[in-house]
This record gives sequence, C-alpha cells and structure tokens, in this order.
Amino acid sequence: MQGAMAALSVAPVTRQISSRAAPAPAPAPVPVPSGPESGQPLAAAVADLPVLDVSGRRVLFGALFRERRAVVVFVRHFLCYICKEYVEDLAKIPKSFLQEANVTLIVIGQSSYHHIEPFCKLTGYSHEIYVDPEREIYKRLGMKRGEEIASSGDPAQQGGTLILGPGNNIHFIHRDRNRLDHKPINSVLQLVGVQHVDFTGRPSVIHV
Repeated sequence: MQGAMAALSVAPVTRQISSRAAPAPAPAPVPVPSGPESGQPLAAAVADLPVLDVSGRRVLFGALFRERRAVVVFVRHFLCYICKEYVEDLAKIPKSFLQEANVTLIVIGQSSYHHIEPFCKLTGYSHEIYVDPEREIYKRLGMKRGEEIASSGDPAQQGGTLILGPGNNIHFIHRDRNRLDHKPINSVLQLVGVQHVDFTGRPSVIHV
C-alpha cells in the first residue's frame, strides 16, 4: 500500500504539453539581383536584349556601344519632370564635343517607342534615344525601384547612367536612388574625355 501511495506522489509534470507544432522558421529572403558593377563585363545575355528606336525597329543593346564608348542614360519615364530637365541639359551637349572624344550619347526610356518623338521635341534632344518597354535591361542592370507617381511606364522604376564599350566593357555605373539622384552631367563627361559644358542660363538639376 505504501508503495502504491509513493507511486501516486511522484513530482507533477511542470512542462506544458501542446498539440501545436513549433512554428516553422521563416524562409530566407530571395536575394534581389544587384546587377553588374564597374570593371565587370556586361553579360552577353544583356547585350543581346533589344531596344526600340523611334520607328519601332529592334536594335540589340550591345550594338549601341560595340565600336566605341557610350554614355548611356536610363531615365525613369518620359513624363518625369526631373528627367525632362535632365535630358534638356543633355541636349545642350554639342555633337562636336562628343565626336572629338569619339563618344556616343544615348538615352533609354521605358515607355512605348511612340513617345520618343514627342519627348525629343519637348526637350530639344537630338542625340541617340531608344526605349526598353519591357524594362528587361533595367532589371538586368539592377536599376532600383521606388516612388509611386502616376505616369506612363512603371512609375516606380528608377534610372541610371553607364559608360560602356567598346564591346561589353562597363567602365562606370551609377544607379539612381530616386528621381533627384541623376549623376551630374559634367562629371560623367569628364570620365570620357568630353569637354566641360556650360549649362548656365536655366535652373540646374538638383543632385542628392
């Protein structure tokens, strides 16, 4: 009898028993492609992606800078006021300055090619210009996204500036953090040996 009473007086169970399973660990975040960096070669898969010219003709991205260096400016979209001001300044770069340095200036937008001609008339831009309506090159180059402003194209897509070529060589890359973060034009021109351009006489683009 005493043995049975001792068996009943064992220490009580103090650990809570639950039918709930332990929560599963949170999945690891999927890394966002950051794109290439200066000094790295441009991937052939990116160079082979198409852009569209003013008539809708497909041109391989890599063909734009295959033979010589190019300053390639990706703008947010053609209805962005800050982008418009920036391209108005790009339009002031004399073609003779670019020719002397054997450099091509290229602007790429992300809307329909139908918007190229009105945008050029609005800004006075007469250098090379193309569009990447699917934003595939923007994505592959790691261009940032942010800000929600109603407009054509992806309103959250940011742009950037690269110096490319000859061939698939990336000499410089700047990814805009926001719509005000355009790289100062003369600092880019200096990197490719183009003469300093005087942009006075109009409000300057704000750089942050």
